[in-house]
Formats: sequence, structure tokens, C-alpha cells
Amino acid sequence: MLISPVLAWFSNDRFPLYLAPMAGVTDVIFRQICKELGADVMVTEFVSAEGILQRDDRTRKYTEFSDDQRPVGVQIFGADGKRMGEAAKKIIDWKKPDFIDINFGCPVNKVVAKNGGSSLLKNCPLLAEVASGVAHAVGDEVPVTAKIRTGWDSESINAVEVAKILEDSGMSAITVHGRTRAQGYGGEADWNVIDSVARSVRIPVIGNGDITCGRDVIKRRSETAVSGVMIGRAAMQNPWVFREARHFIETGTDLPPIDLDERWHLVIRHCRLAIESERYGSEKQTLTSMRSRLMAYCKGFPGARELRQKLCHVTTLDEVNDLAAFSISHAEIEEVKNLKS
Repeated sequence: MLISPVLAWFSNDRFPLYLAPMAGVTDVIFRQICKELGADVMVTEFVSAEGILQRDDRTRKYTEFSDDQRPVGVQIFGADGKRMGEAAKKIIDWKKPDFIDINFGCPVNKVVAKNGGSSLLKNCPLLAEVASGVAHAVGDEVPVTAKIRTGWDSESINAVEVAKILEDSGMSAITVHGRTRAQGYGGEADWNVIDSVARSVRIPVIGNGDITCGRDVIKRRSETAVSGVMIGRAAMQNPWVFREARHFIETGTDLPPIDLDERWHLVIRHCRLAIESERYGSEKQTLTSMRSRLMAYCKGFPGARELRQKLCHVTTLDEVNDLAAFSISHAEIEEVKNLKS
């Protein structure tokens, strides 16, 4: 395997745990939380190369990160290799990330309609042009990596072919989400395809799909040739998954379950940090934008159905605090009842 000296997180048998880039989720605040909980490598929400070139402030904020989040990559998407290379250079000039990542996997219609994301899996010559264009523009400043899916649909699984093209185009590592574009996020990830990709190229391959705990990480490390794993949706409701997975990797044992108090403490802290950042505007605007995130956090909480209904209407941090206090006290009452019964 060829490992660029700047991809140090693959050295010393570390087997890195990546936080997947997720639009509307993996902002600078959530990445900070996941880093504290054990994520090794961060990737920003994807950002339009054209938006970067237009110096749009709203676009530029997606590239923000703090130094304590390193190693961190900025993910870009587009379909013009020259323009994307220019965008990558601008990002590096703003604040040098540890790598630039190219999105060849997003299944969302508005991205695919612009010939970006996973649409390029159907056009390998253009995919090669984009990848080599970015790699050539960036040169030796930072490595360039790419994220792909297994193919456009079940009739066109071409991840191995695409990976070889990307390797030849100058990519330093490749992440493979084990689903086709047609699958979206449904069905099971195909780790056989991911393994085939990892065995077909000499650069590191990171596997992505259905990683929810340390046992999943161990299974994929032992049964495939991947050099690391990427965790996405599981982290949305359980950012502790990185700490739990690393502990299991190192000890072979599970950590105790995270209690309700600690879970609510993190929810409130996330809200407070988001409000203080003013990233989303006023307190009301921030809490409104975070409602779906709060509902994800609270999946599995006692009385989750009723709780989610109330979280759909929160506009202040005090309201979140009140819901937390009610949730914890209600859980304690139920626990006492269960002990008496």
C-alpha cells in the first residue's frame, strides 16, 4: 500500500475512525463534539466549488474548522476539473486543511442534476478529468482524496474501475460508501464491493456504511482490506460511537451505556455552542434549525415519541433545558416504579 507521508493518521496501525461529511449535520460545532469523543479524522460538509469561487460568505462558512479538529479535510463537489482546482486552491489559501476531498458519492437530486456527486460515476472520463484537475491544481500543498459509491445502480457496479481511475488521477486515498446511488441510504451496505476496491488499489481505502459500534469496526477491519472506517448516521444520534468503538478496538470490551444525564448534557451543550456561535442567526433561528438534530439525539430516550413532538416547537435554550429536566425526572420515577414492582 502506498501511503502519502502527510496521511499520518494511517501510520502505526492506528486504523482511523472518520466522521462522515453530512450536509446540515457535520458543521464545525458537531465536529468539535465528535473530535472530543474520539473521532480521528474530520471531513466538512460538502461545499460547491462554484460557491467557493464566487466568495459567497454562506458557502465559505462550510469550510471553517478549528485547529484542534485536525486532521480535517474540506469536501468539494462540482463537474469542472479546472474550476474545482481553482476552488481547492482558494480553500487552501483561506486556511490550509489537511486534505481536500472530492465528492463523487452524493445521491441528492439537486447535486446530481448539476452533474455533481454520484452522477460522475456514470461518466468515468469526466470523473478522471475532475480528479486530475484538482490534484494538478493543488500539487504538493495538501493531498487530495475522493469519496465514491459502489455504482450508479445495481446494474452498473463499477467502484473497482472508478477507484483505479482515481488512483491514476492522483488521489491519495478513497472512501467507498457501500451503496449505489439508486439505494440512497436504504438497504445494506455491500462490504464485498468495498473489500474488492481496497484490494484493487495501492492507496488507502476507507469503508463507509452501517458502522454503528466497535464490533462493526473490528468485523470490517478483520474481514476486509480497508485501512479505516467512516461513521455517518450512527454518529448523528450517538456521537459517543467513536469513544465506544476505540475502546472496543483497544480492549475488546464494551463501555457501559451512556446514561440519560450525560446524553442531555451533550444536547444542551450543543445547543449552547450553536447559539453562542451565531452561525445560524438568533437563538430562535438556531433552535429552529437544530430541531431535526435534537430529534436525532433523542431517539431511544424514554418517552421519545412525545419528546420529539415537543422538540419540533422549541425556540429557546430554556425550553430545551425544561424538556431535559422533565425527561430525566420522568425516567427516574419510572425506574423507581420498576424497582418496586
